Amino acid sequence: MLRALYERAISPDLIVGTSVGAINGAFISSRPTRPETADDLAAVWHGLGRSQVFPVNPLSGFLGFFGVRNNLVPDGALRRLLREHLQFELVENAGIPLHAITTDLLSGSELRLSKGPALQALMASAAIPGIFPPVRWEGRDLVDGGVSNNAPISDAIALGAETIYVLPTGTACDLPEAPRGALAMLLHSTTLLVIRRLLLEVELLSDRAELIVLPPPCPLAISPIDFAHSEALIRRGYEDADADLDRLDRERAAGLPMAA
Repeated sequence: MLRALYERAISPDLIVGTSVGAINGAFISSRPTRPETADDLAAVWHGLGRSQVFPVNPLSGFLGFFGVRNNLVPDGALRRLLREHLQFELVENAGIPLHAITTDLLSGSELRLSKGPALQALMASAAIPGIFPPVRWEGRDLVDGGVSNNAPISDAIALGAETIYVLPTGTACDLPEAPRGALAMLLHSTTLLVIRRLLLEVELLSDRAELIVLPPPCPLAISPIDFAHSEALIRRGYEDADADLDRLDRERAAGLPMAA
Protein backbone atom coordinates (compact mmCIF):
# COMPACT_ATOMS: atom_id res chain seq x y z
CA MET A 1 0.00 0.00 0.00
CA LEU A 2 2.76 2.39 0.95
CA ARG A 3 4.64 1.76 -2.28
CA ALA A 4 1.54 2.51 -4.34
CA LEU A 5 1.16 5.83 -2.51
CA TYR A 6 4.82 6.79 -2.82
CA GLU A 7 4.82 6.00 -6.55
CA ARG A 8 2.17 8.72 -6.89
CA ALA A 9 4.19 11.18 -4.76
CA ILE A 10 1.57 10.92 -2.01
CA SER A 11 3.50 11.40 1.22
CA PRO A 12 2.26 11.99 4.79
CA ASP A 13 2.32 15.23 6.72
CA LEU A 14 1.80 13.17 9.86
CA ILE A 15 1.48 9.50 10.76
CA VAL A 16 -0.95 8.05 13.29
CA GLY A 17 -0.61 4.34 13.99
CA THR A 18 -1.78 1.64 16.33
CA SER A 19 0.09 -1.56 17.20
CA VAL A 20 1.87 -2.85 14.08
CA GLY A 21 0.70 0.34 12.34
CA ALA A 22 2.69 2.38 14.85
CA ILE A 23 5.72 0.14 14.27
CA ASN A 24 5.53 0.49 10.49
CA GLY A 25 4.83 4.19 10.92
CA ALA A 26 7.96 4.66 13.00
CA PHE A 27 10.04 2.97 10.30
CA ILE A 28 8.85 5.29 7.53
CA SER A 29 8.71 8.44 9.68
CA SER A 30 12.51 8.75 9.68
CA ARG A 31 13.19 7.71 6.09
CA PRO A 32 12.71 9.35 2.65
CA THR A 33 9.18 9.30 1.22
CA ARG A 34 10.04 7.28 -1.87
CA PRO A 35 9.21 3.76 -3.16
CA GLU A 36 12.59 2.43 -2.03
CA THR A 37 11.61 3.06 1.60
CA ALA A 38 8.54 0.88 1.13
CA ASP A 39 10.80 -1.79 -0.34
CA ASP A 40 13.13 -1.54 2.66
CA LEU A 41 10.18 -2.02 5.02
CA ALA A 42 8.99 -4.97 2.96
CA ALA A 43 12.46 -6.51 3.20
CA VAL A 44 12.23 -6.40 7.00
CA TRP A 45 8.94 -8.30 6.89
CA HIS A 46 10.26 -10.78 4.35
CA GLY A 47 13.00 -11.73 6.78
CA LEU A 48 10.78 -12.23 9.82
CA GLY A 49 9.68 -15.51 11.34
CA ARG A 50 7.23 -16.08 14.15
CA SER A 51 10.03 -16.59 16.67
CA GLN A 52 11.28 -13.04 16.02
CA VAL A 53 7.97 -11.58 17.16
CA PHE A 54 6.12 -14.27 19.11
CA PRO A 55 8.79 -16.60 20.51
CA VAL A 56 7.08 -19.47 22.31
CA ASN A 57 8.52 -19.92 25.78
CA PRO A 58 6.93 -22.82 27.72
CA LEU A 59 7.89 -21.31 31.07
CA SER A 60 6.32 -17.91 30.25
CA GLY A 61 3.20 -19.63 28.96
CA PHE A 62 2.94 -21.78 32.09
CA LEU A 63 3.43 -18.83 34.45
CA GLY A 64 0.99 -16.70 32.46
CA PHE A 65 -1.67 -19.41 32.51
CA PHE A 66 -1.46 -19.76 36.29
CA GLY A 67 -1.43 -16.02 36.96
CA VAL A 68 2.18 -15.65 38.05
CA ARG A 69 2.77 -13.47 34.98
CA ASN A 70 0.31 -11.41 32.94
CA ASN A 71 1.58 -12.46 29.52
CA LEU A 72 2.11 -15.64 27.50
CA VAL A 73 5.00 -14.42 25.35
CA PRO A 74 8.16 -12.53 26.42
CA ASP A 75 8.61 -9.19 24.67
CA GLY A 76 12.41 -9.28 24.36
CA ALA A 77 12.41 -10.44 20.72
CA LEU A 78 10.09 -7.66 19.60
CA ARG A 79 12.04 -5.11 21.60
CA ARG A 80 15.31 -6.19 19.93
CA LEU A 81 13.69 -6.02 16.49
CA LEU A 82 12.44 -2.48 17.08
CA ARG A 83 15.75 -1.32 18.50
CA GLU A 84 17.51 -2.61 15.38
CA HIS A 85 15.45 -0.49 12.97
CA LEU A 86 14.42 2.54 15.02
CA GLN A 87 16.38 5.66 14.01
CA PHE A 88 15.34 8.07 16.78
CA GLU A 89 15.16 7.89 20.57
CA LEU A 90 12.24 10.25 21.19
CA VAL A 91 8.89 10.18 19.41
CA GLU A 92 9.02 13.94 18.88
CA ASN A 93 12.30 13.56 16.95
CA ALA A 94 10.75 11.56 14.11
CA GLY A 95 11.25 13.23 10.73
CA ILE A 96 7.54 13.03 9.99
CA PRO A 97 5.38 13.76 13.08
CA LEU A 98 4.48 10.40 14.59
CA HIS A 99 1.67 9.55 16.99
CA ALA A 100 1.35 6.08 18.53
CA ILE A 101 -2.00 4.99 19.95
CA THR A 102 -2.14 2.89 23.09
CA THR A 103 -4.66 2.03 25.81
CA ASP A 104 -4.67 2.61 29.56
CA LEU A 105 -5.12 -0.88 31.00
CA LEU A 106 -7.09 0.20 34.07
CA SER A 107 -9.48 2.73 32.54
CA GLY A 108 -9.64 1.38 29.00
CA SER A 109 -9.19 4.92 27.69
CA GLU A 110 -7.16 5.70 24.59
CA LEU A 111 -3.84 7.47 24.99
CA ARG A 112 -2.01 9.13 22.10
CA LEU A 113 1.77 9.19 22.55
CA SER A 114 3.35 12.06 20.63
CA LYS A 115 6.49 12.52 22.68
CA GLY A 116 8.69 10.53 24.99
CA PRO A 117 10.88 7.43 24.58
CA ALA A 118 10.13 6.02 21.14
CA LEU A 119 10.94 2.39 21.92
CA GLN A 120 8.67 2.35 24.95
CA ALA A 121 5.87 4.08 23.02
CA LEU A 122 5.99 1.46 20.26
CA MET A 123 6.14 -1.42 22.73
CA ALA A 124 3.11 0.01 24.53
CA SER A 125 1.16 0.46 21.29
CA ALA A 126 1.85 -3.18 20.33
CA ALA A 127 1.43 -4.78 23.78
CA ILE A 128 -1.38 -7.19 22.84
CA PRO A 129 -3.17 -7.95 26.13
CA GLY A 130 -2.43 -11.41 27.46
CA ILE A 131 0.30 -12.00 24.90
CA PHE A 132 2.84 -9.26 25.69
CA PRO A 133 3.27 -7.61 29.10
CA PRO A 134 1.86 -4.12 29.68
CA VAL A 135 4.31 -1.24 29.40
CA ARG A 136 4.77 1.15 32.31
CA TRP A 137 4.46 4.77 31.17
CA GLU A 138 4.31 7.74 33.56
CA GLY A 139 2.58 5.77 36.28
CA ARG A 140 0.19 3.94 33.94
CA ASP A 141 0.13 0.42 32.58
CA LEU A 142 -0.39 0.62 28.82
CA VAL A 143 -1.48 -2.07 26.36
CA ASP A 144 -2.17 -2.36 22.64
CA GLY A 145 -3.95 0.64 21.16
CA GLY A 146 -6.22 -1.72 19.23
CA VAL A 147 -8.19 -2.27 22.43
CA SER A 148 -9.47 1.30 22.28
CA ASN A 149 -8.85 2.49 18.71
CA ASN A 150 -7.10 0.37 16.11
CA ALA A 151 -7.90 2.67 13.17
CA PRO A 152 -7.21 6.08 14.72
CA ILE A 153 -9.04 8.15 12.12
CA SER A 154 -10.50 10.35 14.86
CA ASP A 155 -6.98 11.13 16.11
CA ALA A 156 -5.83 12.14 12.62
CA ILE A 157 -8.84 14.47 12.36
CA ALA A 158 -8.13 15.94 15.80
CA LEU A 159 -4.55 16.61 14.67
CA GLY A 160 -5.84 18.61 11.68
CA ALA A 161 -5.80 16.07 8.85
CA GLU A 162 -8.22 16.85 6.04
CA THR A 163 -7.30 13.97 3.71
CA ILE A 164 -6.62 10.65 5.42
CA TYR A 165 -5.24 7.52 3.79
CA VAL A 166 -6.11 4.48 5.88
CA LEU A 167 -3.83 1.45 5.44
CA PRO A 168 -5.62 -1.39 7.27
CA THR A 169 -4.24 -4.83 7.94
CA GLY A 170 -6.18 -7.79 6.60
CA THR A 171 -8.33 -10.11 8.68
CA ALA A 172 -8.25 -13.87 8.40
CA CYS A 173 -11.81 -14.13 7.12
CA ASP A 174 -11.52 -17.33 5.07
CA LEU A 175 -9.75 -19.82 7.32
CA PRO A 176 -10.51 -23.47 6.49
CA GLU A 177 -10.76 -24.23 10.22
CA ALA A 178 -10.46 -22.47 13.56
CA PRO A 179 -6.91 -21.48 14.60
CA ARG A 180 -5.10 -24.04 16.72
CA GLY A 181 -3.48 -23.03 19.98
CA ALA A 182 -4.22 -20.29 22.51
CA LEU A 183 -1.85 -17.74 20.92
CA ALA A 184 -3.28 -18.19 17.42
CA MET A 185 -6.87 -18.07 18.68
CA LEU A 186 -6.27 -14.91 20.72
CA LEU A 187 -4.61 -13.10 17.80
CA HIS A 188 -7.35 -14.17 15.38
CA SER A 189 -10.11 -12.99 17.71
CA THR A 190 -8.35 -9.67 18.17
CA THR A 191 -8.15 -9.06 14.43
CA LEU A 192 -11.88 -9.72 14.08
CA LEU A 193 -12.62 -7.04 16.66
CA VAL A 194 -10.20 -4.65 14.94
CA ILE A 195 -11.81 -4.82 11.50
CA ARG A 196 -15.29 -4.23 12.92
CA ARG A 197 -14.06 -1.14 14.73
CA LEU A 198 -12.54 0.12 11.47
CA LEU A 199 -15.85 -0.24 9.64
CA LEU A 200 -17.62 1.67 12.40
CA GLU A 201 -15.00 4.44 12.41
CA VAL A 202 -15.27 4.94 8.64
CA GLU A 203 -19.06 5.12 8.81
CA LEU A 204 -19.11 7.60 11.68
CA LEU A 205 -16.30 9.90 10.48
CA SER A 206 -16.65 9.91 6.69
CA ASP A 207 -18.17 13.40 6.75
CA ARG A 208 -15.36 14.88 8.86
CA ALA A 209 -12.51 14.40 6.37
CA GLU A 210 -11.76 12.87 3.00
CA LEU A 211 -11.19 9.22 3.87
CA ILE A 212 -9.42 6.95 1.42
CA VAL A 213 -9.41 3.41 2.78
CA LEU A 214 -7.07 1.19 0.81
CA PRO A 215 -8.35 -2.39 0.45
CA PRO A 216 -6.84 -5.02 2.75
CA PRO A 217 -6.35 -8.50 1.29
CA CYS A 218 -9.74 -10.22 1.23
CA PRO A 219 -10.65 -13.02 1.39
CA LEU A 220 -7.71 -14.01 3.53
CA ALA A 221 -7.03 -17.55 4.67
CA ILE A 222 -3.80 -16.90 6.60
CA SER A 223 -3.60 -16.77 10.37
CA PRO A 224 -1.96 -13.63 11.84
CA ILE A 225 0.55 -15.87 13.60
CA ASP A 226 1.76 -17.28 10.25
CA PHE A 227 4.72 -15.28 8.91
CA ALA A 228 5.45 -17.56 5.97
CA HIS A 229 3.37 -15.60 3.47
CA SER A 230 4.70 -12.05 3.92
CA GLU A 231 6.04 -11.73 0.39
CA ALA A 232 2.77 -12.83 -1.24
CA LEU A 233 0.68 -10.64 1.05
CA ILE A 234 2.84 -7.56 0.41
CA ARG A 235 2.61 -8.13 -3.34
CA ARG A 236 -1.15 -8.54 -3.11
CA GLY A 237 -1.46 -5.42 -0.97
CA TYR A 238 0.49 -3.41 -3.54
CA GLU A 239 -1.53 -4.69 -6.51
CA ASP A 240 -4.88 -4.05 -4.81
CA ALA A 241 -3.86 -0.58 -3.62
CA ASP A 242 -2.43 0.32 -7.03
CA ALA A 243 -5.68 -0.66 -8.76
CA ASP A 244 -7.80 1.17 -6.20
CA LEU A 245 -5.79 4.39 -6.46
CA ASP A 246 -6.03 4.20 -10.26
CA ARG A 247 -9.81 3.93 -9.88
CA LEU A 248 -9.89 6.97 -7.60
CA ASP A 249 -7.81 8.94 -10.11
CA ARG A 250 -10.29 8.09 -12.88
CA GLU A 251 -13.23 9.11 -10.72
CA ARG A 252 -11.58 12.41 -9.83
CA ALA A 253 -10.82 13.09 -13.49
CA ALA A 254 -14.44 12.36 -14.41
CA GLY A 255 -15.77 14.52 -11.57
CA LEU A 256 -17.52 11.55 -9.96
CA PRO A 257 -18.12 11.40 -6.19
CA MET A 258 -15.62 9.10 -4.51
CA ALA A 259 -16.67 6.05 -2.56
CA ALA A 260 -14.12 4.83 -0.01
